[in-house]
Amino acid sequence: MIASAKKSLSVRFYVLLFLLGMVALWSLLCGISHKSPDLDNMEELVWASSFEWGYYKHPPVPAWFMYGLTSLFGGKPIWLTFLAGQLFSAIALWFVWLLGCEFTTPRRAFIAMLLVSITSYFSVRATMYNHNSVQLWSIVASTWLFYRALRYQKASDWLWLGAACGMAFITKYSALIQFAAFFVFMIWQKHYLQAAARKGVLLALLTFLIVISPHVYWLFQHSFEPLYYANESIEPGQVPFSVLSDIWGFSTTQLGRLSPMLVAWLVLFFWDRRSRNAAAAQEPGSLSVQRYAAGLSAWDRSFLLIVGLSPVVLTVLVSGILGTRLGSSWASTFFVLFGFYSFWWLHGNEITVLRRAVITVIAIQVLMAVGYAVGRGPLAYYTGRKTDSTFPGLLISREMQDVWHQHVPGVPLTLVASDTWLGGNIAVHIKPSANVFIDGSLQESPWLKSVDVMKCGMLVAYSTTTDSNAPNPGIRKLYDQARFKGVVEQRWSSAKSPLIVINWGIIPPEAACLHVAGH
Repeated sequence: MIASAKKSLSVRFYVLLFLLGMVALWSLLCGISHKSPDLDNMEELVWASSFEWGYYKHPPVPAWFMYGLTSLFGGKPIWLTFLAGQLFSAIALWFVWLLGCEFTTPRRAFIAMLLVSITSYFSVRATMYNHNSVQLWSIVASTWLFYRALRYQKASDWLWLGAACGMAFITKYSALIQFAAFFVFMIWQKHYLQAAARKGVLLALLTFLIVISPHVYWLFQHSFEPLYYANESIEPGQVPFSVLSDIWGFSTTQLGRLSPMLVAWLVLFFWDRRSRNAAAAQEPGSLSVQRYAAGLSAWDRSFLLIVGLSPVVLTVLVSGILGTRLGSSWASTFFVLFGFYSFWWLHGNEITVLRRAVITVIAIQVLMAVGYAVGRGPLAYYTGRKTDSTFPGLLISREMQDVWHQHVPGVPLTLVASDTWLGGNIAVHIKPSANVFIDGSLQESPWLKSVDVMKCGMLVAYSTTTDSNAPNPGIRKLYDQARFKGVVEQRWSSAKSPLIVINWGIIPPEAACLHVAGH
């Protein structure tokens, strides 16, 4: 017992060390190579201007965490979004390991966690701080707690399961797909016939409702805005054949995003094959060929297969039946258990396999991180590619601040009316911080509802280079009210890149604000 506990603590240390290294690697390289974050990252930075129970497009959890982080760091540096995305990836991977420890050894659980960590959703796409990446931890935590709740039937596990599911739901409503997978497993294993399981589900439902109730109340107050947005994102297919084509495109995209893990599988397979051939030549018939999956109970294998595969199967089936289009990013949380599927062919000394997995996975992680940083940074810059990562947000912000201070000397720029991307890139570089008046809409900018937006004036900016639909009617209305107007130009990156043309206008502050600023 003591030896087993010591082994678990030792493995726990190396798991944490790997996760910290992964977070540091991706965060540092992206922070150095990116001049601006991805659009989703910028959106969360802008939304972090206030703590709300919901936002017009999505539920609130990602903005909550970013609000806390920006308050902690006293600003909105773009590198913070890369760090946050990777932190949530690491937390999710920690829960993957905890789940594995429930039915296998800590070392084998570590192997599974390592393998799934190099899928795109836990690595490359975890640099995108959005509702998909933030939902990873709560989905895996829910899966772990669901396992414990069914296996041990403890009231505390059921209660925590409901809370974790609630957090997953108010991160993104697509959590319902995972809940459906839980339901399928309970039906398959006939847990619904057990009184203890039925009672546990009610306990989980209680905490689930408590967690989501403030957001549900907000939805009623705001005419269910995010639900309409979610409904609009599910576009119907045009013709039956386009649905099949869409499913094929979705499937091949997911295969591509899983490919780093598949490469690691192949490396381990051939590494093991070469070792076994060498050992067999010296001592024929001396090696065990029992697969790791053989050491799992039938119930555990069923759990991994049904709970792990159901989300993607159900999504594709529903899409095919309803004829709706599939968004590739919807699958961000669908493959969290796929590292364990290597157990169906992995075998042999777990220390040896773990050592090989560590070497293979770290090599792939480093190659992916360096390649991503170079491709999105220097390579994109010098080839003049129009990418979010090379957008000159800092330079544009400085130009806009100079324009403001030329026309409104002595008064700080506190409000930028623009679209989320351009306005965010201007606002996050202003000290002290400025807010974004998204599309000139108070509905989309709840942090401004309690203030007089016209009192201290604002900078209005739009560009057809960064937004083909610009200017938004709300921005056009404000632009028409501007006393001062002009145009600035800036290359996207190198001399080969497109020219960004920004139309700006200034609505001067009222006398009351000028009086306060003067004091």
